[in-house]
Order: sequence, then structure tokens, then C-alpha cells
Amino acid sequence: MVRASHEPNVFDDRCASQEVLDLIANKWAVLIMHRLGRETKRYRDLTREIRGVSQKMLTQTLRGLEHNGLVARTVYPVVPPHTEYALTPLGRTLLGPLKALCEWAERHMDDVHAARAGGRAKRAASARG
Repeated sequence: MVRASHEPNVFDDRCASQEVLDLIANKWAVLIMHRLGRETKRYRDLTREIRGVSQKMLTQTLRGLEHNGLVARTVYPVVPPHTEYALTPLGRTLLGPLKALCEWAERHMDDVHAARAGGRAKRAASARG
């Protein structure tokens, strides 16, 4: 494993940690990894369980996660082809933070919606006034 010669700093645009953050700071990556944290899944299971993701986006995200060592893809030589996806040990290290992020989103979605509505009302009032 190659290590940077300087201390990692996610706020430094020259630091590779920003690339890693880009990889996982994506709605679809979070949802896919969170879902794979429960068990190994087939592609069609992921499309069924993660509503709203297009086939193109699911495929791109899975490829990126696999390329970066977070997801393992296993293809079974049968007809029709059978492919499964699972988190790697590295991918499993993200389960805690991803679970917390998903739980936060569910717990605070009403607060965020209320803040948006309040902001729209303030902008409308200032435009009139």
C-alpha cells in the first residue's frame, strides 16, 4: 500500500482523501453499500430494493465501488448469468458511518423540509417588500 508523504487532510484539494470522499459522498453509493451491509445481493434485488435508481446509475455506481475495493462482484458461469455483489472487508468499515448517515436523514427529513419552506417564505416576503 502506498502512503502519502504528508498527513492526510480532507480539506486539502491535493490530498487523495478528497477522491475517497467523492466516492462515498454520493446518494446511490450510500444506499447501495448500506443495503449490501445486510447481505449479498443480486443486481435485480438492488434495483427492486433501491427505488428510483436507474439501471445506468446502479451499474456505474457498482463499478466504481468495485474498482475502489469497496464491493466485490462474483459472476457464476450459469445460464442465465448469475451475478452477486457483496461488501469487501474495506467496504464493511463504512457500515457504521453510513448507517448513522441514513438514520440521521430519516430522523431529520421533516426538519429539513420545514427549513426549506421557511426559507422560501422569507424570500417571497422580501421580494414583495
